[in-house]
Amino acid sequence: MRILIIEDEQAAVKRLRKLLAELAPDVDVLADVPSIAGAVEWIKGNEAPDLALMDVQLEDGESFAIFERAQVDFPVVFITAYDEHALRAFRVNALDYLLKPIRREDLQQALERARKGMVVRDHSALARADADRPSAPVRRFLIRYGEHFKVVEPDQIAYIHSLMKNTFLRTREGRDLPLEESLDKLEKQLDPGMFIRLNRQLIVNLHSIRELLAYSKSRVKVVLDPPYEDDAIVSSERSAEFKRWLAGR
Repeated sequence: MRILIIEDEQAAVKRLRKLLAELAPDVDVLADVPSIAGAVEWIKGNEAPDLALMDVQLEDGESFAIFERAQVDFPVVFITAYDEHALRAFRVNALDYLLKPIRREDLQQALERARKGMVVRDHSALARADADRPSAPVRRFLIRYGEHFKVVEPDQIAYIHSLMKNTFLRTREGRDLPLEESLDKLEKQLDPGMFIRLNRQLIVNLHSIRELLAYSKSRVKVVLDPPYEDDAIVSSERSAEFKRWLAGR
């Protein structure tokens, strides 16, 4: 695993390097940079790491500014002495959020989550176009409704549906939460082994399917839990793909 450390306290850098060497001897620490400017320059000039360990407060400001100045297309674990930045961390799809002083077991769990959740890049094919590289499924959604935020893990999603040109996530408990992105974009972010697009209005989680019924013209009617107000019909052009997906092919 190739790791970038973004941290301005040398004592913290030394501790991170020591813990990484003990917990994961296969880790290659690519660099440690102490500032927003240095991180942006490094990210723009190098191949993306597999993971970044990023302090929130750097010598020239908060590290969230990095996401505004560079394309951060790799998992990030935020590290900070305070927990007040947790919501902002999840808004930029942080993999994890660790408090200082870092505990050995917390870092180990974060590394294990990174190994399980990320797509390991093929470093032997550096000339391949970015568009050909697989992207990791989204790890969680941070949803804002009014003045409130809610973090939703993918396994808490029953299905995602569109209604009157708006997109909603329905939880396993039957609660609808608004999403800003379209089904077309969301379809590419979800684990294809767990989620599938039934038609133009609906993406479903495998575990929300309660029953399957034969429908006209070789189509399939899907009964969902929690219930979906309209008929969840697999379109004829998607039926063959849907059956292969159910069979795990």
